[in-house]
Amino acid sequence: MGYHAMSLTKGRIWDNWIRITRNSDVMGGRACIRGMRVTVGMIVGQIGAGHSVDEILASYPYLEQEDVMAGASLRRVACRRTRGCAATA
Repeated sequence: MGYHAMSLTKGRIWDNWIRITRNSDVMGGRACIRGMRVTVGMIVGQIGAGHSVDEILASYPYLEQEDVMAGASLRRVACRRTRGCAATA
């Protein structure tokens, strides 16, 4: 199965969400950053633990700032749609 960009905006893909992919063969089909084995949940967990974008980028040097921002924005939209999120990822 191939990669596909995620869209939670009724058919409209936000530019930074093109970085978020899902593939049933990668990380059990969880939302990942650019097809890599880095899930959106991992990024959100780092943010939730108080790590800065710079610290996340230092821990994952193959990521770009836009990758981290895409993961964070996806989480915000998902929280709005479910009317709130737990404090942790």
